[in-house]
Amino acid sequence: MRATAPRPPPRLRRSLQPSAVSAAAAAGTGAGSGRGAMAEGEDLQTFTSIMDALVRISTSMKNMERELVCPVCKEMYKQPLALPCMHNVCHVCASEVLLQHGYLCCDPTSEPSSPAATPATRSPRLGRRAVPKPDRLDRLLKSGFGTYPGRKRGPVHPQSVSFPCPACRRDVDLGERGLGSLFRNLTLERVVERYRQTINISAAIMCQFCKPPQLEATKGCTECKSSFCNECFKLYHPWGTQKAQHEPTPPTLTFRPKGLMCPEHKEEVTHYCKTCQRLVCQLCRVRRTHTSHKITPVLSAYQALREKLTKSLAYILSSQDMVQTQIAELEETVKHTEVNGSQAKEEVSQLIQGLCSMLEEKRATLLQAIEECQQERLASLHGQIQEHQAMLENSGMVGYAQEVLKETDHPCFVQAAKQLHNRILRATDSLQSFRPAATASFSHFQLDVSRELKLLTDLAFIRAPEAPVIDTQRTYAYDQIFLCWRLPQHSPPAWHYTVEYRKTDTKAKGLKLWQRREEVRGTSALVEYLDTDSVYVLRVKGCNKAGFGEYSEDIYLHTPPAPVLNFFLDNRWGFNRDRLAISKDQRAVRSVPGIPMLFAAERLMTSCHLSIDLVIGDVAITQGKSYWACCVDPSSYLVKVGVGLESKLQEWFQVPQDVVSPRYDPDSGHDSGAEDTTVEAPPPYAFLTIGMGKILLSHGSALTSRDPNGCTVPLPPRIGICLDYEQGKVSFYDAVSFRELWECGVDCSGPICPAFCFIGGGALHLQELVANKQERKVTIGSFAKLD
Repeated sequence: MRATAPRPPPRLRRSLQPSAVSAAAAAGTGAGSGRGAMAEGEDLQTFTSIMDALVRISTSMKNMERELVCPVCKEMYKQPLALPCMHNVCHVCASEVLLQHGYLCCDPTSEPSSPAATPATRSPRLGRRAVPKPDRLDRLLKSGFGTYPGRKRGPVHPQSVSFPCPACRRDVDLGERGLGSLFRNLTLERVVERYRQTINISAAIMCQFCKPPQLEATKGCTECKSSFCNECFKLYHPWGTQKAQHEPTPPTLTFRPKGLMCPEHKEEVTHYCKTCQRLVCQLCRVRRTHTSHKITPVLSAYQALREKLTKSLAYILSSQDMVQTQIAELEETVKHTEVNGSQAKEEVSQLIQGLCSMLEEKRATLLQAIEECQQERLASLHGQIQEHQAMLENSGMVGYAQEVLKETDHPCFVQAAKQLHNRILRATDSLQSFRPAATASFSHFQLDVSRELKLLTDLAFIRAPEAPVIDTQRTYAYDQIFLCWRLPQHSPPAWHYTVEYRKTDTKAKGLKLWQRREEVRGTSALVEYLDTDSVYVLRVKGCNKAGFGEYSEDIYLHTPPAPVLNFFLDNRWGFNRDRLAISKDQRAVRSVPGIPMLFAAERLMTSCHLSIDLVIGDVAITQGKSYWACCVDPSSYLVKVGVGLESKLQEWFQVPQDVVSPRYDPDSGHDSGAEDTTVEAPPPYAFLTIGMGKILLSHGSALTSRDPNGCTVPLPPRIGICLDYEQGKVSFYDAVSFRELWECGVDCSGPICPAFCFIGGGALHLQELVANKQERKVTIGSFAKLD
């Protein structure tokens, strides 16, 4: 098809002719000039709008060219193959790549290019040959029969072919058949052909059977896979033969089959395997490789994918303003990147120049010190040389001494010889104890630059801190959340940290906004003003001169089910001071049984009564819900934590309860002998029994020692107690995971006090409020909300 200039559509041509006639008439007679000018303006506007549409279409097609270029040859696709990694590559290019990697491939251009080589002109027997059955085909494939494109040279057993995809830079497994298992992307071929026709770059297609000079092809034949001129088409498709039934098509250089064929069985694909995400034919469907796979008709896959693609494309087209905004933002980021990169280069150059200048100054200072020492030594050595030269025979001092010896006047000789004799003694001493006045070695002027060289070798750009590691042992939620973390061992230091948290709400449709605590100094922080009975997610990131680092892993913390009650242990009345010791801050207590416990244990067989040691809190609850927590020593023998009526507890102090008596039942809160009168009334006490690292759970039934594992659970690090005064219920929790351990009723007809009982040795301490911890002293900066 030769390149031709685009002509206006017929409607436009018809509208232009009357305008020309009217213009001529107006020039000749001057009549109807207003109507002619109006019609000419409308025609010009129509023509301009059509040309603008053509320009937009042409621009869109040109922008699409990048999608139609093979990543190997950098030209438009020719017979593209669809790789498993969702990329495409030309058949010829894929064969060349596999040949470079040592795989043996068949000639990709071996398709018949003339009618003499087409399947329709071969022997009729070949056309009537039956398609092999699937089971026989499987046996042939497993036995290694046949040669498939992409088979590795050398080994006898078939092996999987690995193709290096040039687009994603990954090795793609093509299986044992290599390129023979890939589908031809016919849709991409059609798009490439339409693109060539749209931008008018396709050269004229010549007839493949004309003798030189060749004529331009006017027809094509899909069955023969060739292009013909009119005469050659009639010659190779004579009337009365099977070829005469071939339907002519427009001439082209790439002949495609009418439908997508299975590359393995050469059958038309009719289904789509969702498990393998691959089109399959009827023979593929019955093979063992797709057993129990989810296979749907290709029409269903077509409709589903078309709907998804249409929705995605509609979203993109409706978000053009957002795309333009993001492009503008990216362009602005590119500008900032260029500017900031230049500034960073300049800063590094200045720093290196500063280091070089400092080194030059240091070099000059060190060389000056060496020079001064050298001059000083040379001066001393030169003076010593002069002294020794004076002792030579022909020197002045020796001659002068010889002349002084000739003096006969005794007083004069004594005067002159005395001075000369001192000089001779010094020269004699220096001669006898000769030693150079200075050493020639400069070894003490050597520099050890190993540390500096290591520093220069390690000289690198500052790295942002690594993701902090949250200390789950020290992090907990109570009245507030106490968050503690640390940096990894080899992480760059952080100047400060940012703590972010938000409440998780499963009922809400969207996620809540992150709340932020900035400029946190240290490795711990408090999170305040939290809702009760809620789950919060927290994360931390560090910051230094290089910027912010990565976030830590999210940690989820559950807040208490009720407001936290702050109280102390009452040490003013009731408790046995001989066996209970309360700490000075009144938040811990220890049971010390001592000698009375030993005496009682020895007389147990004689019905000796052993009493319970009781200590209560210094507050009484009269309304609302309250929560507190305590830690029980795992080595404690028997400890009970819970609540009780203040009036009943006072009676308990006056008349200690009897452990050995069969009428005592502390968990029921009343004497078992009075059950006939207090069946309906809730008990005045509610205690959770803890002993030897276990928690005893009664669940309202009689306990026996036959199945101890079924009614005990391990002791958690902290025990939580929640009292609902209006409902008359008390609940016991694992204060770490806030898993409910046990719930029971309690008589709330009067003030309720927290109570703790000890039998034998044991210890516990109340959970301290987070607000009272000394580690809470952190510097909190601004408060903000993040998306």
